Amino acid sequence: MKYYIIAGEASGDLHAANLVKAIRSIDPDAQLRGWGGDRMQAAGVEIVKHYRETAFMGFFEVIRHLPQILRLIRFCKKDLVGYAPDKVILVDYPGFNLRIATFAKSRQLPVYYYISPQVWAWKASRVKKIRRDVRRMLVILPFEQEFYSKYNYHVDFVGHPLLDALAHEKSTEPSDVYRSRLSLDGRPIVALLPGSRKQEVQRMLPVMLEAARKTPGYQFVIGKAPSLDDDFYQQVCGVHSPVLAPDTHELLRHSAAALVTSGTATLETALLGIPQVVCYKGATLSYLIAKQLVNISYISLVNLILDREVVKELIQKDCNPDKVLNELARILPGGDQRERILKDYMELAKTLGGKGASGRAAEFICNG
Repeated sequence: MKYYIIAGEASGDLHAANLVKAIRSIDPDAQLRGWGGDRMQAAGVEIVKHYRETAFMGFFEVIRHLPQILRLIRFCKKDLVGYAPDKVILVDYPGFNLRIATFAKSRQLPVYYYISPQVWAWKASRVKKIRRDVRRMLVILPFEQEFYSKYNYHVDFVGHPLLDALAHEKSTEPSDVYRSRLSLDGRPIVALLPGSRKQEVQRMLPVMLEAARKTPGYQFVIGKAPSLDDDFYQQVCGVHSPVLAPDTHELLRHSAAALVTSGTATLETALLGIPQVVCYKGATLSYLIAKQLVNISYISLVNLILDREVVKELIQKDCNPDKVLNELARILPGGDQRERILKDYMELAKTLGGKGASGRAAEFICNG
């Protein structure tokens, strides 16, 4: 069977790659073509466009790149028709993928959507379009099933794929080997995860570094996004030479705590059992618009899933070096919030449904 799969960001590439592996275990002769990254390519997908060319964030960033985005959509439609897949698989990335869903439906191509757009946060009106264009929606957050049921649309909760991704990874290398490889000394490590897009890193990393310089007794290592090169980080860091770790999960496993830009990384950090402070600062106008449109109490998946403040969120003006420094002290060893956070993380893992999300999703796609 021929599959066309689209993932537009680093996290989508990770989850799509594991989904592809599960599909191949069910359908060994599967042919796969699509949009994604290195992980999908390694899993056997013929990559048409890398997500480095497709990752845009924020209202005004999208508007600024609108001509390029429209060209990408036209290219995708043409490529989809030329490939003529049996099934189309869309992974998150709603601004792009919902348009492709409508086109695929018009061509009578069955659409399977893995990892729902966050319609529960904003633009719930999109549910009508999803119900019309998507044959099967496979959700990964436990509260999404109830949300969609309010709109008389049945979706399937398959569990969160991060549990699979972490389970498939190799065991952590010894601490002394890891430190030697990155030329680190014996001090405890704090991970800095400033995001995967240039705009995020440019806003978040300077704030994190300023807090880091005021924290004696620890060394700070930056989780390097695969789509960004070392020179870019050097430019953002200025005169200070950054220590970069190419494997974020491995970095977290060796860290005492983390400063994390809101996104999937907050959940990754939690599932690896690392106390964190969530930091977010967007373009001012984009943030003000989003604040009027978004209907959620928290910005991190950790807090959203458990519906309470498990980890501290520092947003916009609160995301400054002094407040980051203060909250970091509370989650480092000896801090008053550390043990409580670790206990809440255990509840979080149970809520997410256990391992096997990729396999369950593949069953729905291959046999549905």
